[in-house]
Amino acid sequence: MASFQDLNLSKQLRNAIDELGFETPTPIQEQAFNIILSGKDIVGIAQTGTGKTLAYMLPILRDLKFSKQTNPRVLVLVPTRELVLQVVERTNEFAEYMSIRVLGVYGGTNINTQAQKVLQGTDIIVATPGRLYDLVLANSLQLKSIKKLVIDEVDVMLDLGFRRQITNIFELMPERRQNIMFSATMTDDVAQLIDESFINPTKISIAVSGTPLDNISQSCYEVENFYTKINLLKHLLSNQEEFRKVLVFASNKKSADRIFESLSTVFVDDVSVIHSNKSQNYRIRSIEEFDDDINRILVATDVMARGLDLEKITHVINFDVPNFPENYMHRIGRTGRAEQPGNSILFFTEKEQDDKLAIEELMDYKIPAIDFPAEVEVSKELAPEEMPDDSMGASSQNRNTLQTTSGGEAFHEKKEKNQKTNQGGSYKRDIQKKYKKSQTRGDKTYHKKQKRG
Repeated sequence: MASFQDLNLSKQLRNAIDELGFETPTPIQEQAFNIILSGKDIVGIAQTGTGKTLAYMLPILRDLKFSKQTNPRVLVLVPTRELVLQVVERTNEFAEYMSIRVLGVYGGTNINTQAQKVLQGTDIIVATPGRLYDLVLANSLQLKSIKKLVIDEVDVMLDLGFRRQITNIFELMPERRQNIMFSATMTDDVAQLIDESFINPTKISIAVSGTPLDNISQSCYEVENFYTKINLLKHLLSNQEEFRKVLVFASNKKSADRIFESLSTVFVDDVSVIHSNKSQNYRIRSIEEFDDDINRILVATDVMARGLDLEKITHVINFDVPNFPENYMHRIGRTGRAEQPGNSILFFTEKEQDDKLAIEELMDYKIPAIDFPAEVEVSKELAPEEMPDDSMGASSQNRNTLQTTSGGEAFHEKKEKNQKTNQGGSYKRDIQKKYKKSQTRGDKTYHKKQKRG
């Protein structure tokens, strides 16, 4: 097995790697190093937790010389703000003894502040596609000097609808550049993007999504319904000695909030939640508190947890069965990192049986079942999505009638939601506000009459 000493690293990089305590490169790091160093296009298929950031950043830093130029030479595209922050932090650690400028840009913060930082000059820019494109349109950033393009978690970016932004960004860069792409899964969309934009790329595949990691112990419980899952989850989490750091996966934002609220009644300050509806500051704080062991339990959706390097997670609990079996592999890959032992527990109902079988077929592995604990109460309460179609309408109507009388907050939120119309997306509305169409003479006359009336 190769060591980092066997790679053709500079003295500065070797010192940084030694200080970080890295001794042996992971398979993806070892196989990608010489290919990226050669300048060839590369596609790496590797699930999260296999060391992809170091796999592409180590050879890039190896060849990146000191420069005073303003425009960046390396662009790294990632799907989420959290992953931007993580890649910037890791890159600064790797480049500790190098004179390399690294900058992260992402949405949800003041674009003018980021534009000022861009204008000061950077060598490596790590960005979400939307904010990067906004900075280019504002003439705050030029991509004409990009020599290496990295697209990390490309499957997530395409799932989030970033294809148009990615294609537009391609057109703003020089054609002669090295393309480096990493994905946890190879989908039709990913394959199409490769065919359109890459030149005869070398493909490497490590620990593909259907391969269960040997150091992760898997088990499952058959559970009656949503709120029985809540009771089982509380029962398991009450064992604080065994369940020391737990990531709970939910299928969607509503489910994540419902789980969080239920757990908060028991575990109070020991649980946090992240999903795309939460503010950036809230999400960053939740992740930091979980990573620093301030909170023991983190409830998350699939997209928010992809690519996050959260350390020493003892258990991943799949509160529900993901619709796509590959997502199960992404979830369990959050535990058992850096060759440490990990545990994955799957809750499934009768309706989720087929999705569970699809996961087992993908892995070619039957997840061991555990008998449902006798001391856990089987709830008769049903979640909204579990109610029969005919009872949902009556139940919803009764609930709304009660909330109208009490003036409850939930009723008003739902009313506003139901009254919303499709206005073409927030981005379009923001642009229309910023660049208002000037009024015609007829418009002005009409408004004057309205005021007089």
